[in-house]
Amino acid sequence: MKKPFLNDDFLLQTETARQLYHEFAKSMPIIDYHCHLPPDQIAENRQFNNLTHIWLYGDHYKWRAMRSNGVDESFCTGNQSDFAKFQKWAETVPYTVRNPLYHWTHLELQRYFGINEILNGNSARRIYDICSEQLQTPEFSVRNLLRRMNVETVCTTDDPVDSLEYHQQLLNERMAGGSFEITILPTFRPDKAMAVEDPKLFNQYITRLESASDVSVTTFEDFLEALRQRHDYFAAMGCKLSDHGLEQIYAEEYRTSDIRTIFDKIRAGNVLDMQEILQFKSAMLVYLAELDWEKGWTQQFHLGALRNNNSRKLRQLGPDTGWDSIGDFSQAAALARFLDRLDSTDKLAKTILYNLNPADNELMATMIGNFNDGSVAGKVQFGSGWWFLDQKEGMERQMNTLSNMGLISRFVGMLTDSRSFLSYPRHEYFRRILCNLFGNDIENGELPDDMEWIGQVVQNICYGNAKTFFGFSNEPVSLLV
Repeated sequence: MKKPFLNDDFLLQTETARQLYHEFAKSMPIIDYHCHLPPDQIAENRQFNNLTHIWLYGDHYKWRAMRSNGVDESFCTGNQSDFAKFQKWAETVPYTVRNPLYHWTHLELQRYFGINEILNGNSARRIYDICSEQLQTPEFSVRNLLRRMNVETVCTTDDPVDSLEYHQQLLNERMAGGSFEITILPTFRPDKAMAVEDPKLFNQYITRLESASDVSVTTFEDFLEALRQRHDYFAAMGCKLSDHGLEQIYAEEYRTSDIRTIFDKIRAGNVLDMQEILQFKSAMLVYLAELDWEKGWTQQFHLGALRNNNSRKLRQLGPDTGWDSIGDFSQAAALARFLDRLDSTDKLAKTILYNLNPADNELMATMIGNFNDGSVAGKVQFGSGWWFLDQKEGMERQMNTLSNMGLISRFVGMLTDSRSFLSYPRHEYFRRILCNLFGNDIENGELPDDMEWIGQVVQNICYGNAKTFFGFSNEPVSLLV
């Protein structure tokens, strides 16, 4: 018997899986501990004009699919009308079958707008008008979209030089007894503080850092102090996580005197050689990791992306427009050296490793076991399927690998890693896949039929483990003046 598309039991193959999802996982709040949502839109409680504005602007997942379907760039990032862009996306959707975009698209139409119709070129105008009309109502403001998905905590991604003015605005509102109950916190993302490949851009960044920190940066020590000032400020604003987007971990040997010389060289506008670049990045990773350890933060490392591969399109459109792929970098040796360097001085913070190359799954799953020292349950985590791997097979492979070589029961679960306020059904997608894995094991006699315990494990992976691991509280942090 054929199953209806995207019904209540979507992805749930057994009765036990259905019970686990509907009775244990479905109602859990969402902790989105890594995303790229713009905090200004939350602070201002933005309303979007139409479905294109909220769904297609900035979404390089959809742009890649449209380009692959032969759609001209003017309908992706160009100056075509909003509806013309949506029409081209709608015409592309039928060709995304077996791509997660097909599932995500229809999940979002169902969960936010109550639309069960299949999106295609013929239904585009009707769906666009219905959704755009709903988006104009107060129930579809940014904050209410978060509430609709039962979101409890959101961690945005912020550069050290960011003013955090919108986080401050949200904090002021909470301290004054405002009605917005969802916790919005910054995440410290210092990638540009390590980007010494281009002296001009790096020195421009230091100028911004000086302004943000009120520290004049002449020496390497000044640079570190300026970053510490910003790190302290983020902590005062409730930040509990840092994040790094790297091809691979850097763990070269270096002396502090060497790093001072390298810093002086680049401040003078001189280009560094490759060894100097690697040494500087290695030193900065250690320093930033020690700051995280001091404050009890969790450090995140997103590893393995090969970015900006199309140089022509990078020049035309800039970064983060859909020209990235999985890389095949060597990960193990440097990662082990870096973690061991911190662990040897007992300064290894809680850590999450996100892997983009599925060939490295077992590598990551075994690496975390080397540094789980018993001080914190799941202190070093193998993070959820990321970017190209946050789809059904990628999630299953990550969870199966973690199950085989670690403790999936201590896993902190899913995140959106998204710029879209309509992306929260991805948590549902993950939860259904998780419950299906456990349900199949119980049905096959590979796990006991102990729904109380397995249900608790599922709830912990969906919500409880993250809440405990990151130390999130619904209480507002102290107000900054």
